[in-house]
Amino acid sequence: MIPTAGLLDADAGVLLAGLWEQLETQGYAVIPAGLPTPMVAQLYACVQELDDSAFNPAMVGRISTQQRNELVRTDAIHWIDGVKPATQTYLQAMEDVRQQLNRQLFLGLFEYECHFARYLPGCFYRRHLDAFRGDTNRVVSSVLYLNPDWAAADGGELVLYTDSGAEAGVGQNGAGSPAAVRVLPTFGTMVFFLSEKFPHEVLPARRTRYSIAGWFRINRMAPANMSSA
Repeated sequence: MIPTAGLLDADAGVLLAGLWEQLETQGYAVIPAGLPTPMVAQLYACVQELDDSAFNPAMVGRISTQQRNELVRTDAIHWIDGVKPATQTYLQAMEDVRQQLNRQLFLGLFEYECHFARYLPGCFYRRHLDAFRGDTNRVVSSVLYLNPDWAAADGGELVLYTDSGAEAGVGQNGAGSPAAVRVLPTFGTMVFFLSEKFPHEVLPARRTRYSIAGWFRINRMAPANMSSA
């Protein structure tokens, strides 16, 4: 296991540097190398060990009305329970993040949940929100990308819309939007954003694309929609 003590200490490799400030000032943060490379490599090895039967088609909608809709999304997911050492270490790291977010930004985050997301070539997830204003317990979304040697030509970008007013006026796949941040899913890149504020989508990739999508939640009983990036 990779020790997590001091993981978020700026003196220990400047890991997740700028996360708190970026979330506070702009509501999202993109960090090219947020976690130790050995930790990310172990998580990549872990997801590679999963066979097709371990992944379930991702659903859309509320918990009570979830359904598969391949016009909206075509990815597959595997929920992380922390049984394997690599995922246990990752969950501990995110627990450290949760505590720091509460200390720095007073968000009252109660817990963290996450899953592996697998996008086969051509798979996508159309523009959506991870949460709806006033009716969710997901507050901060996170993504960790697990794709070694990923090139721009491989596609699969996360498009994060930073202006809700631009959402309706932007064509599919975010073409031509000045109010969008495109993130290539390169190995070790992390993204954090406010769940109910930023619409986002996953563009089709030319090779299989892996990530860990997660959500920091508050202790509210209202059900949340399912998502992955």
